[in-house]
Amino acid sequence: MSVYDLIVKRRTIRSFEQKPIAPDLLKKITNAGRLAPSGANLQPLEFLVITEQSLLGKVFATLKWAAYIAPAGDPPSDKRPTAYIIVLINTEIKKEKGEVDAAAAIENMILTALEEDVGTCWLGSINRQEIRGLFSIPDNYRIDSVVAFGYPSEFPVVEVADNSIKYWKDENGLLHVPKRRLEDIVHFNKF
Repeated sequence: MSVYDLIVKRRTIRSFEQKPIAPDLLKKITNAGRLAPSGANLQPLEFLVITEQSLLGKVFATLKWAAYIAPAGDPPSDKRPTAYIIVLINTEIKKEKGEVDAAAAIENMILTALEEDVGTCWLGSINRQEIRGLFSIPDNYRIDSVVAFGYPSEFPVVEVADNSIKYWKDENGLLHVPKRRLEDIVHFNKF
């Protein structure tokens, strides 16, 4: 599948099969993040990979899922992620704009995961203070995001956004995700 096809296929997943992800695959995904563009090639990012069952629930408790449809968008206990990657910015290396590097790395990880049929959810609404305490993350690291990983047990669909960008679940539990039309957002040579 081409990179473009992966991008078109990619949807946020919030319901996962309880099948573990192989450590080598998580290393491949993390390596894709490591190889992302970095401003001035400073490479301030580090990645905390969480797979231990005893820690997965603790991380889950620090996350907020799918605000538009809460609590229906929260993964039930038997459909939660089987791995997380916490993206950290070392502020001794890069004091400002590390989130730009993080975004590039996260997109690389998301697309690499999808190529291997692993679903993801990029979470920014997280309890950073609690995560810092859980893993004794030093103060010179900014916690950017948490990315949840697992084999998907749902397959959201894209809809054309008319009057709202709010996603919803239909009567069968299928998640619909509105996206703005290309012709409404692209401007060639003039605005």
